[in-house]
Amino acid sequence: MVIVIATVQCQPGHRKDFLREFRQIVPAVLAEEGCIEYGPTVDASTDLENQNLDDNRVTIVEKWESLETLKAHLVAPHMLEYRPKVKDFVAVAELRVLECAGG
Repeated sequence: MVIVIATVQCQPGHRKDFLREFRQIVPAVLAEEGCIEYGPTVDASTDLENQNLDDNRVTIVEKWESLETLKAHLVAPHMLEYRPKVKDFVAVAELRVLECAGG
């Protein structure tokens, strides 16, 4: 299994626009072969000392059966159609692909 943490820094004031478009592709992504989990998260307002709130950030949490299914997702037709729809809402995007380090 691979875990993906995608951090999207939206253009100021455009997080709602980004999320509106993103939520439309979630059902298609969840139906993809190998998709275990896929969804957006936003910073929770807490009183924790190390919490770094950012009203323009979206963190996408994904789990895939394999690197191959993740690669197929990245070129899926609905993803290719989605990217141009959100490009003006995104300032910076970062992708971290992880694997479990448990014993």
